[in-house]
Amino acid sequence: MAPLAPRLPKLAAALSSALLAVCVLAPAARAVTVVRYDVHSRFVHRTLAQTAVLPAGGGAERPLLVFLHGRGPAGNEANANGSFYAALRALGTRAPVVVFPNGGDHSYFHARRSGDWARYVLDEVIPQAVERFGADPRRVAIGGISMGGFGAFDIARRRPSRFCAVGGHSAALWQRSADTAPGAFDDAADFARNDLIRLARARGRTPWGTARLWLDGGTADPFRPADERFASALGIRMRHWAGGHTGAYWQRHYQRYLRFYADALAAC
Repeated sequence: MAPLAPRLPKLAAALSSALLAVCVLAPAARAVTVVRYDVHSRFVHRTLAQTAVLPAGGGAERPLLVFLHGRGPAGNEANANGSFYAALRALGTRAPVVVFPNGGDHSYFHARRSGDWARYVLDEVIPQAVERFGADPRRVAIGGISMGGFGAFDIARRRPSRFCAVGGHSAALWQRSADTAPGAFDDAADFARNDLIRLARARGRTPWGTARLWLDGGTADPFRPADERFASALGIRMRHWAGGHTGAYWQRHYQRYLRFYADALAAC
């Protein structure tokens, strides 16, 4: 047998890798468990990291919240932070399993040249999370921040009976194709196919079925005008609090977001 000392660095590295996969966060009495795993997607033709957060006691029979991240390289880790975990713990027995899918830097979670990101969420992320954690497949909500807020509404309209609630937090919406951020859509035709404001003006909230709907944004958020148009077309009240399009704003309101989803999932 080889001496132990030369093997210590390898053992330490192996232990470190294992801890990255599953982490239990204090306090122990109300801990959340963070699980990291991969989804091998046939819809977007790549392997994508996922981050899931399980409330104390595990995920069996709990509802599922799919929470989509904003644009940028942080991806599925963008909202995996202490503020979110604390807000989830505060829900107690009503806390859902939460999965943060990776949507790449700027997929905007819709079907486009790079792949069908909506089908990836609907037919891979959600079924695999339900199977892996034992979540209740009948009680699912979807929401997201910025790019993810747009993605949540765009995905949910494709299967309106799938979701108990849909939320957009500072949702990245535009009123014209010419105003969109570079890379958000492939071209003007891609924007037109996914123009949620136009869709809501034509059909109201019908494309989202009976799901409870939520929109909020900071008073200084550049997306506020488009988001207010969308809320008006949906016939819902948009919530505003002081702040801009920043992580600090969203972290201050995680508890409000999670209470909305928990209430909707409990009543679903």
